[in-house]
Amino acid sequence: MFSCRRLGGGLVQAGDSLRLSCAASGIAFTFYTMGWFRQAPGKEREFVTAIKWSGVTTDYADSEKGRFTIFRDNAKNTVYLQMNNLKPEDTAVYYCAAGWRHSDLGAASRYSYWGKGTLVTVSS
Repeated sequence: MFSCRRLGGGLVQAGDSLRLSCAASGIAFTFYTMGWFRQAPGKEREFVTAIKWSGVTTDYADSEKGRFTIFRDNAKNTVYLQMNNLKPEDTAVYYCAAGWRHSDLGAASRYSYWGKGTLVTVSS
């Protein structure tokens, strides 16, 4: 059974940096594409970024390119989201997701497992 131990999140100011992490268990982590999605209040869940199981290929939503970085440590079964220059519009609950060896990185439907979410609040 998939579970994700989340670290990071909380209240920060605009321009600050924050790192989220998801230490996964219950899956063969090295074979899973890992993604981060977010859901802002009153909005649909949206794709943020993802990284293929190899760790070589990544994809980002346009609004996050240049500010956010995803990386993974397969030895620790952990995926990270480094967020820099945070903006108030980044305020959302951030979800880690895992999908078996797929390449459709932005498609939420391709992820079978979801973490419980971590709230990030960016004040102006």
